[in-house]
Amino acid sequence: MSMIGEYARLTPSELERAVADPGWAQEFIEELIDAGMDEPGASQPRCLDVDKAWDALALMLRRIDFPVDIVHGEDEIPGADDWGYGPPRYLTPEQVRAAAAALAGTPTDVLARNVTAADLARAGLYPGIAVDEAEQRVKDVVHHYRALVPFFEGAARDGDAMMIWLD
Repeated sequence: MSMIGEYARLTPSELERAVADPGWAQEFIEELIDAGMDEPGASQPRCLDVDKAWDALALMLRRIDFPVDIVHGEDEIPGADDWGYGPPRYLTPEQVRAAAAALAGTPTDVLARNVTAADLARAGLYPGIAVDEAEQRVKDVVHHYRALVPFFEGAARDGDAMMIWLD
């Protein structure tokens, strides 16, 4: 089984309900994911995943002092059950706006600057990265980063919050 980084956009009222009722949130987001699978090419998806690139992405973002934890979320949902590999976390609409602005101002060459194969191999990231796989892993992270930029921009434009979890 793989650990996949997952994201779901929520309106402020949906986030409020999710924090108050984590069971509802899990059912609601499962419905969003299922609905998104039925709409290939939807212009404004509400869910996104970064596959197994999440841990290397977190490392690369920490190296550039990214202002918002877009990989693990900033705030915990009190009383939430494990959604795969721990409980979900979230970003408020304000944190989503800050993240979107930082993403827009951080081109991929800055994200990947000075990240060496040895750095990734030594970091003990999930999934394990051998030195000879590190260059491809950086490309994978950049690919998923490029998908996160418009996803967060759309959420910020619409005033949405974000739920984040590992599944």
